[in-house]
Amino acid sequence: MNLLEAIILGLIQGLTEFLPVSSSGHLELGKYLFGMDHEANFYFSIAVHGATVLSTLAVLWKEIWDLLKGFFRFRMNEETLYVLKIFVSMIPVAISGFFLKDIAEKFFTGNMISLGIEFMISALFLLLTLFIKPKERPIGFADSFIIGLAQVLAILPGVSRSGATIATGMMLGNKKSEIARFSFLMVLIPIIGANFVEMRSGDFSTEGTSFLIILAGFITAFVSGYIACKWMINLVKKGNLLWFAVYCIFAGIFSLLLGLNVF
Repeated sequence: MNLLEAIILGLIQGLTEFLPVSSSGHLELGKYLFGMDHEANFYFSIAVHGATVLSTLAVLWKEIWDLLKGFFRFRMNEETLYVLKIFVSMIPVAISGFFLKDIAEKFFTGNMISLGIEFMISALFLLLTLFIKPKERPIGFADSFIIGLAQVLAILPGVSRSGATIATGMMLGNKKSEIARFSFLMVLIPIIGANFVEMRSGDFSTEGTSFLIILAGFITAFVSGYIACKWMINLVKKGNLLWFAVYCIFAGIFSLLLGLNVF
C-alpha cells in the first residue's frame, strides 16, 4: 500500500462508515481494485476503524457526556433509560458475534458477486423507507432490540450498518431526529470491542505497512468521518435516502460485473 492508496481508503472508510452505503463493503471493493490481499494491512484496518470511532465521539461528545453523567448518578432517569436501550440494542450483535464470527469471515474474501448482492440488500433497506409515512414515536426497548437485529445483517461487508439501523428505525415509526443519533451511539461499543478482539488475535509481527501510511489513513478517515457523521444526522431529519439507495444499486451492479469478469 502506498500513500495515495492509504488516503483513498481512509477517505472511503470515513465517508462510508456513516453514510448508508457500507464502509466494509467499500473497503473490500477498494482492496480488490487496488489488488490488495484482503487479509493484509491489519494495522491499517484497525487504525481507520478507530479513526471513525473517534470522529463519532468528536461529533456527539456532548450527548455522550450528558448520558454518562446521568447514567452514573445511578438513578432511573432519562439518561439511564437511554443507555439501557443502547445495551438492549447490542444484545443481537453480541450473540451473532459469538456464534457467527466464522461464518461472517467467509464473506471477507474478496468475492465480488456476494458483495454485489449485499449492496443490493442495502439498497432494498433504503428504498423501503420511501414508502413509510413519517411518525414521531420515541425509541422504546422493543424498538432498540429490533434495530439491534437489523445491525446483525451488517456483519456482511456490503450491508450498511447505518443504512440497516436507520431504515429499520424509520420503518418502526421512530422520530427521525433521534434515529441517526441512536444508530451512531449504539455501534460505538461493538466497534471498539471488535477492534480490541482483532488486536488481540492479530499477528503484528508480519505487518509491513509503515507508520506514515497508517497515519495518513487515520487522519483522512477521521476528518472525512467527522464531516459525514454531521451531514448524515442532518440528512436523516429530512428522511429522503433515495440517492443512497440508487448509489448502492450501482455499486452492487459494478461489483457483480467485476465478479463476473466483465471488465
